[in-house]
Amino acid sequence: MIEEGLLDEAGVQHSTGGRRPETLCVHRRIGVLVGIDIGATSLDIALLRPDLGIIARHAQEADVQAGPGPIMARLRTLLPAMLAQNGIAPDRVLAVGIGVPGPVNFVAGQLVNPPLMPGWDSYAIREDLREITDAPIFVDNDVNLMALGVLWRQRKQIENFLVIKVGTGIGCGIVCHGELYRGSTGSAGDIGHICADPEGPLCRCGNRGCVEAMAAAPAIVGMGMEAARSGRSPALAERLAARGLLEAGDIGAASRAGDAEADAIVRRSGRLIGQVLAALVNFYNPSHIFIGGGVSAIGPMFLAAIRQSVNQRSLALSTRHLEITSAPLGPETGLIGAGVLAMREALRSGGPA
Repeated sequence: MIEEGLLDEAGVQHSTGGRRPETLCVHRRIGVLVGIDIGATSLDIALLRPDLGIIARHAQEADVQAGPGPIMARLRTLLPAMLAQNGIAPDRVLAVGIGVPGPVNFVAGQLVNPPLMPGWDSYAIREDLREITDAPIFVDNDVNLMALGVLWRQRKQIENFLVIKVGTGIGCGIVCHGELYRGSTGSAGDIGHICADPEGPLCRCGNRGCVEAMAAAPAIVGMGMEAARSGRSPALAERLAARGLLEAGDIGAASRAGDAEADAIVRRSGRLIGQVLAALVNFYNPSHIFIGGGVSAIGPMFLAAIRQSVNQRSLALSTRHLEITSAPLGPETGLIGAGVLAMREALRSGGPA
């Protein structure tokens, strides 16, 4: 395989007793992978080497609720431009991995009634991109790709863990015995619609009191806006007056600066999410929970509140060795996971029909 140019020698590792092992990797010139992370409010694209090192990355704001037309039009323009800028011919694309913030029929590569994505139900994403690439294209839920990214980063050293994404929505990627678990229809991990309060606010899914409606970014911003307008939070009122709007990061910054009202909002969100995670810990008994997504960066109090709630509500045996920490690859976790998906599925099946 080395002679054929498929593998390359990457040096020797330290000996653990005996001859030092030679490390092999996929040859860089074999081609590139494309990772695409479509978020509720963002679009992120990366060109990756077969070893999943990032060659180039482009990120921009986007509104997924505008429907598939504008988002897919951007992809059809941005991807060929990125390839050209980096001197990569389109036929060198090995495979494409795409993450989307909604439930996915993995075999069909289509979203199924996604609450955050009106107009995307059953949309043929793969067929849309055939216009610019003949490479196999694979579509999955964005948090599943984050789980694949963490699995790759950990080199399968841990086999039973959860990855939680907290942003506009809340989702969970499940890794069981070293493999991603999608469930019988692909909807495993849609924890954002677990009920936290039957009398709570109306959720996008049509039910009341979903943890997503009470603890994700829109809920945090809504509570921050109310605190600013009521005068309970001078720091948030000042930010609102200066900019005319608030973001989840503003509430986090005010919390870190010592604003009591903002701190209470951050803690409440973490507590509610921890309440749901405690049920998962009692049921699944993971060794690790990795927290990612935009809201995860609002401050240490958020993660601390999640930990406190999980430890308070879970059985002692379930939490004895449980680690709850930030996702190891930060904002690139989903893009790396998209590359993992593209490579694994292309090698496994040769691409969808």
